[in-house]
Amino acid sequence: MNVRKATAAGLVTTYLMLTACTTMQSAPQAVQSTPEKAKNVIMIIGDGMGPQQVGLLLAYAKQAPNSVITDGTTAFDRIAANGRMGISMTHANNNLVVDSAASATQLATGQLAGAEMVGTNKDGNSAESILEKAKKLGKSTGLVSDTRITHATPAGFAAHQSHRSLENEIAVDLLNNNVDVMLSGGLRYWIPESANDEQSAVRQELEVLSEGSVVIKSKRKDNRNLIAEAQQKNYDLAFNRSQMEKADGKILGLFAYSALPNGITEHQTKNDPARTIPTLKEMSEKAINSLSKNDKGFFLMIEAGQIDWAGHYNDTGTMLHEMLRLNETLNHVLDWAEGRDDTLVVVTADHETGGFGFSYSANDLPHGRDLPGNVFKEQQFQPLFNFGDVATLDKLYEQKSSYGDIFYSQFDALEADQQTPASLARIVNAETGFDITEAQAKRVLATEDNPFYTEGHPYLSTKTVPKMNANGAFFAYQTDDNRQNLLAREVAEQQNVVWATGTHTNTPVLVFTQGPGETTLPFGKVLHHTEVGQHAIEALEN
Repeated sequence: MNVRKATAAGLVTTYLMLTACTTMQSAPQAVQSTPEKAKNVIMIIGDGMGPQQVGLLLAYAKQAPNSVITDGTTAFDRIAANGRMGISMTHANNNLVVDSAASATQLATGQLAGAEMVGTNKDGNSAESILEKAKKLGKSTGLVSDTRITHATPAGFAAHQSHRSLENEIAVDLLNNNVDVMLSGGLRYWIPESANDEQSAVRQELEVLSEGSVVIKSKRKDNRNLIAEAQQKNYDLAFNRSQMEKADGKILGLFAYSALPNGITEHQTKNDPARTIPTLKEMSEKAINSLSKNDKGFFLMIEAGQIDWAGHYNDTGTMLHEMLRLNETLNHVLDWAEGRDDTLVVVTADHETGGFGFSYSANDLPHGRDLPGNVFKEQQFQPLFNFGDVATLDKLYEQKSSYGDIFYSQFDALEADQQTPASLARIVNAETGFDITEAQAKRVLATEDNPFYTEGHPYLSTKTVPKMNANGAFFAYQTDDNRQNLLAREVAEQQNVVWATGTHTNTPVLVFTQGPGETTLPFGKVLHHTEVGQHAIEALEN
């Protein structure tokens, strides 16, 4: 079974890499003595977006009978047609596989980093990032993410810490780095511990400032109020969409206690006039409009971070919506850049998550059917295996809740005596197009003594965990998260989907670039992420 999973994921990867290589071979090979320059650099990172995840979006756009992308053309088609495509290895120093912090650091600094480091080279020294270099050149700078502004990817561009978990310290670094526009979630690391007291003055002040849009709860262990410090640094504050639209100059927008809503929820609420949380596209639009006022140019990093989370949980329907969210955002960036000769756009991923792939199977073998062609006059067309129905793509799109919401918001909200396999099956069958039986739900809810128990470990210290059976070591985010991976296994045959892991793989990722002159030329080959970072830094116009 493991070989089949690896093979399925590998087929998707190989096909897309061959496509990339074809594009690269056709690119002009002129040697540039002096690197071309760009006034603006926009780097867009799909966290967890390997070739397989791009392939999911392309399959949906071009094959789904009722695709919302009516002409079948994605933003990736656009940038590939007008720019250049290469591939990049992602590994950290002396590791086969990378995490988001090290990978973002390598993209930001052009230097090798160690696992889980932030803004630090392999030797443990602070490494100057492209954002910091842009600031020295007098350019404006920005960070946008649909996760938390202190999360691993944005942190890699404007913080310097020994570990990605130090989000309280990362928030201080971001503020001290004077990033001009920061739009994301993660308010909890910016407000003092005293804000947890409902009667405190700071709590009441924050509730007024935020207009009740964000949960006021702190994860700081001190009484440092970074919101007040941001005001002293002349930041316009925004805690909801309306405030963001009015904000000007330097902007700090924190729109959620932790992460912003997932792609399914964003899609469902997008047209709600009462919606307070901006979309990834809206945040990106605001950032570009604000930063582009600087005549010297700007650097902006945009992260679609929840592709990775859907991959960790093996949630294909949610991952499709995350890719659609990125597609919408990238389309807007390309629209803005169209006709300009001063902006380099770099689109890549920090790594692939999950080892995802569509695969053919021995389940639900196809029936024979007649074909009009002369070769089939004497026999029916009947493939030996189930190669997957394109209607599956529509069913994935129609998923109503992420797997996380199915468990945390619905199943776990039931009274304890109602948290039964029958209840889980009912919820899953109502929220997805892939029904499970009570027996399957029972397998999802089965538990065991933790075979990887490690006292004090942030992810491995729970003594009783979901029963993973095969490959449990690769589903390392234990506690109840693994119920989502177990649900994915139960619907896999219906979806023609396989997942190899609940963590990252070392699959090389695609690099799409579009920009003036020959600024894209260095990106059109096999690279490592340190080289992607170096080329982006070299493209900054002096």
